Amino acid sequence: MLGTLNELANRVSGRVVGDGSVPIARIASVEEAGEDALTFATSEAYFAAACSSKAAAVLVDESLATRLAPKPLLVVENARAALAELLEGLRPPRPRGPFRHPSAVIAADAHLADDVYVEAHAYIGNRASIGGGTVVGVGAYIADGCVVGDRVVLHPGCVIGSDGFGWAFADGRAQRIPQVGNVVLEDDVEVGANTCIDRAQTGSTVVGAGTKIDNLVQIGHNCRIGKYCMIASLTGLAGSTVIGDYVRVAGQVGFKGHITVGSGVTIAGQSGVWSNVEDGATISGNPAQHHRDELRREVMIRKLPKLFDRVAALERSSSRPIGS
Repeated sequence: MLGTLNELANRVSGRVVGDGSVPIARIASVEEAGEDALTFATSEAYFAAACSSKAAAVLVDESLATRLAPKPLLVVENARAALAELLEGLRPPRPRGPFRHPSAVIAADAHLADDVYVEAHAYIGNRASIGGGTVVGVGAYIADGCVVGDRVVLHPGCVIGSDGFGWAFADGRAQRIPQVGNVVLEDDVEVGANTCIDRAQTGSTVVGAGTKIDNLVQIGHNCRIGKYCMIASLTGLAGSTVIGDYVRVAGQVGFKGHITVGSGVTIAGQSGVWSNVEDGATISGNPAQHHRDELRREVMIRKLPKLFDRVAALERSSSRPIGS
C-alpha cells in the first residue's frame, strides 16, 4: 500500500479534489489501472480516458483540474514531474559500489573512484577515469583515455570511445584518419543501451552535465552536446555537431554535422537537421524548418492531388474543339 491520496499529495506538494482518504496501492497507466490504482493524465484526451477507467483516482495538472470528474483528483503543477517523484519511491535503489564483477576487464592504469559499480563483462581501458557513484552496465565498453564524471549511468552494451568515422580518399582508396582524442562525459550523464559515442579525432567529444541519451543513438567524433539535453532513440549526430543546453531531440533525428544547434531547441521526430538552428526554435521536417512552416507545407502537399485533378480537368476542357 502506497498510502492514502492525501498522503501522496503531501509527498508531491499537491492538493486533492474529492475524497482524499481513498487508499492507493499502486500507480498504473489508464489501460492497466484497477480499483486500487492511481492513474495519470497530461492531456484532455487522457483525462477523459482516465475518468472512465477503473482507477481509484487521477493525477492531473492544474490546467485539467477545472473539469468535473467522477473520481478524486490529485492536482499538481506538473503531472509528469510529480509522477516521476512518486515512481522514484517505487524503484529499487541504483546499485552502489565498491563493486567489480569478476568477469569485468579493468586496465591496471585506469582510475576508478572507490564507489564505482562495474557489472559483468564490462571493459575499462587504459588511462580511463571514472568518477564517484557511476554505474557501468553489463558489457559496456569504455575505451582508452575516456573520462567519465560522477553519478554517470552507462547502460548495458553502450560504447564510449569507439573510433570516429574518419577517412580520406587517396590513391583510389579510403585511408583511415587516426582518431587520437577521447570522450568526456560530465557529471550525471546517462547513456542508453547500445548507444555509441565516438572518440574525437583530436581533442574531445563532450556530453554535458545532466544530459540523458536513449538507447541506440550514434554520436560522431568531436560532437559537443550541452547540459541537460534529452536525446531519444535512433538519433544520429554526424561529426562536429554542436548542440546547446536544454535541447530536446525526438527519435530518428539526423544531424548533418559541422552545424550548431542553439540552446532550448525542440526537434520533432524524424527531422533532418541540415543547417544551424537558433536558440529556442521548434523545428520539424526534412530538411528541418520552423514547425509552423513545416505544418503549412504538409497541408499544401495534401491538397496537391485535388489541385492536379483540377488542372487536368481544365486542360481537357481547353483542348475541346470550339462549338463542341
